[in-house]
Amino acid sequence: MADNARWFVVHTYSGYENKVASNIETVVENRKMQDEILEVRIPMEKVTEIKDDQKKEVERKLFPGYVLVKVACSYRRRSEFEDEELAMTDEAWYVIRNTRGVTGFVGPGSKPVPLTDEEVKALGIEKKSVEVSYKVGDLVNILSGPFDGYSGIVDSIDLTKEIVVVMISMLGRETPVELDLNQIEAAIG
Repeated sequence: MADNARWFVVHTYSGYENKVASNIETVVENRKMQDEILEVRIPMEKVTEIKDDQKKEVERKLFPGYVLVKVACSYRRRSEFEDEELAMTDEAWYVIRNTRGVTGFVGPGSKPVPLTDEEVKALGIEKKSVEVSYKVGDLVNILSGPFDGYSGIVDSIDLTKEIVVVMISMLGRETPVELDLNQIEAAIG
């Protein structure tokens, strides 16, 4: 069931985000719903504030008034005229919706709409560990894109942005080319 888990956005009273997250986690613990409500997060960002000539790093809520909840979903049909859709259980919906400080889910009416994979990636909610079979200085082959078929030397790797810079020889000059991690492979030999 965890394979079908999706992130939902819960709207809260402003300033109640921490309390709502804590209350949801407590209810999940008490009702033993860890298999249904998997994770509760408040998106935060680190910001450097300068006050009285003092630099200080502080964490600030990225979206005040919102809490993200990862809920296990299953396919079900709401009526005989609709297609099957991925939806959270009624019990999970009830627990989250009736938590003190929650005003509702983001979505039309009372129907929560899960975030798309692109939205989850853009928000940086889930960090995927990326492993590559090459390192800086290795010879690699380019598999796709305008430089398909070229080979080059890895100049830099940025795992957070999932990009790699490869130096390829073009028109007699070394040229840096920025590619996605999945566009190259280590050269064998």
